[in-house]
Amino acid sequence: MELNEQREQSRTGSSFAESRMKKTEGQLQQKVMKAFIGKVVRKDLAFLVKGGLPVPTYVLEYLLGQYCASDDEEVINEGLEKVKQVIKNNYVHRAEAESVKGIIREHGKHRIIDKVTVVLNERNDEYNATFANLGLSGVPIGTEYVRKNPKLLSGNGVWCIVTIGYVSGEDVKVRWEIQNLKPIQISNIDLEDYVEQRQNFTTEEWIDFLMHTVGLNPEPMNRREKFITLARLLPHVENNFNFMELGPKGTGKSHVFQELSPYGVLVSGGDVTSARLFVRMSGKREELGLVGYWDVVAWDEFEQQKGRAVDAVLIDTMQNYLANKSFNRGKGTHEASASMSFVGNTKHTVPYMLKNSHLFESIPTSFIKGAFLDRIHLYNPGWEIKMLKKDSFSKGYGLITDYIAAVLHELRNDDRTAVLKEYAKFDGSLSERDHLAIRKTFSGMMKLIYPDGKMTDEEAYELIDFAAESRKRVKDQLYVIDETFKAEPAVFKYINLKNGMEINVETLEKVSNALIVPVNAAPANTELNDGDAQSQNTSLSQPEETPATEGATPKRPRIPMLQEKNLSFRMGQTGVSYTKLFAQYMENANEITVEDPYIRAPWQIKNFMEFVTMLIETRPVDDLKLHLFTNEEEEKIPDLIDKLDDIKDDLAGYGIEFDYKLRDFHDRCIKTDTGWTITLGRGLDIFEKYSPYSVEALRQDKRKCKEFMVTYMKTKNV
Repeated sequence: MELNEQREQSRTGSSFAESRMKKTEGQLQQKVMKAFIGKVVRKDLAFLVKGGLPVPTYVLEYLLGQYCASDDEEVINEGLEKVKQVIKNNYVHRAEAESVKGIIREHGKHRIIDKVTVVLNERNDEYNATFANLGLSGVPIGTEYVRKNPKLLSGNGVWCIVTIGYVSGEDVKVRWEIQNLKPIQISNIDLEDYVEQRQNFTTEEWIDFLMHTVGLNPEPMNRREKFITLARLLPHVENNFNFMELGPKGTGKSHVFQELSPYGVLVSGGDVTSARLFVRMSGKREELGLVGYWDVVAWDEFEQQKGRAVDAVLIDTMQNYLANKSFNRGKGTHEASASMSFVGNTKHTVPYMLKNSHLFESIPTSFIKGAFLDRIHLYNPGWEIKMLKKDSFSKGYGLITDYIAAVLHELRNDDRTAVLKEYAKFDGSLSERDHLAIRKTFSGMMKLIYPDGKMTDEEAYELIDFAAESRKRVKDQLYVIDETFKAEPAVFKYINLKNGMEINVETLEKVSNALIVPVNAAPANTELNDGDAQSQNTSLSQPEETPATEGATPKRPRIPMLQEKNLSFRMGQTGVSYTKLFAQYMENANEITVEDPYIRAPWQIKNFMEFVTMLIETRPVDDLKLHLFTNEEEEKIPDLIDKLDDIKDDLAGYGIEFDYKLRDFHDRCIKTDTGWTITLGRGLDIFEKYSPYSVEALRQDKRKCKEFMVTYMKTKNV
């Protein structure tokens, strides 16, 4: 049902599609407000308040959730003013720290918002707090606060609302005192209620809801791009999940790690040491590092360590931890559940990396080791996400960041890896690490999108394919980096236990760049035949002339044998064009009929003209008869007739006899008088939306595709 709705939306006119999108978005927002009353906030409000303040989004949304949890503009505006006043009166700017201290002294106490770090003062046998912006240190803090909030001891600090008092008079050893402290995070959630509310949303609605929740606008993204974006949440929802994403700058790779959760910490890759990450020795005492206090430790700008010397102890300890959830430091072995995320920028395009190096080329050289990279569960293709612009950010309602963070934290205890066994049996050539990676990714995506466990078989296999592809991306690069992995190659395929079919898994970048041969690869026949086409979901190679040797009679170009076949193309795939799809089958036809019910909107008519242009550029068109059958739409008939008549007059100048008929039908195909029928699942509308001011506007093979199928059938012998 959902798939049909999506397809229908792509077939209709732009104005209708836009109005329907707005209506659908409005319905979603109403559902959200009803299902999660008091737990949602309009996501653009934080940006309106934040300005240049170095305050995490979850801190601001905590306040906005108290004052702006409404869809009434008047209430929202009043709430915004209250939040601004709280920030103005209570948030401590470093430049105004002395003024705030004066206020505390004059009034005896004052409530502030600041980042608090706690250490144990052994000499005095007490805990001491440090305030990042206020500039105070050594302030005694009650043991009860530390016991309730152990992350205060992590060394990275926790944002809190604190009432600080000042003690005047003589002979006072400590003038500053903490009278009340409350970390800015929800104290408890009803996970059952969250799970139960999932049934009120369709899958597409829930995915869009999650996108709004992380602060991004789902409208410009296709389903695959949404999956890639949501995959950034996997380290938050799965224990000991090893995640890596590399891609161009400005695509939001570190956004969810920096702004989403008080349970995660973002650190600069260049500032990480073994002591800070795992165990710090303080005399004879062992102090647990970041992995002991946080759900997620994210390494930001990981690539900036390139060329730097990296502590070998750190790498060895890291390898052991990524594999075994434990590490040996100090006197014994320690265990932790923190997930590890590595995010960084790529320097080259994907085609360049596939040809000249590998997809890990931008990470520090010390980490480009088979033993280390084999522990990565998922390599997220950050290059598929467009650079974030003004309209990339959400203006709709999503869950308060602190609430969704608490939900994800609780869901970490729910292991769903065993569910995979009900749907698929993977090839025995996969290693245990391959299997584990796929199971953990599947489990995490299921908890994100189907927390109630209710999903169709089609939806389950969508998760399986995504999980398997994410691990295969790692394994493919290991073959390039480490020769030892070639000794036991893994075949990424599985048996669909629901229908018995064998499914091959391939990464999208390999499908889109099927003809790229790495510089260190052995010579091979790079021509794709139809058999290759079906296994790789592509059949886009063109016949080439055989080069003549010196003194020999030049050979005629090989005439390709046209075959009946079925081809499927993936969402986001590139390298596809009308020329590669149709030219061979149109070459000898004198009469071509295009049956597509949706040739009426401007971009649909443009698709048809690009098809005609392909015919003009790839074959003789003298005396070519071209017929178009398309749907009639009463109110648009006069305008459509005018446009088609203009096309008719234009094509006559190229020797093409064009005519058209309007009738009511739904099937889409191309027929030739040579006996071929090409059935098109989406008609000519196979490309994702693209900017008119881009290379994609001029080159079809640079555009991203929608998911579609093509069937070539010989319906009569000629």
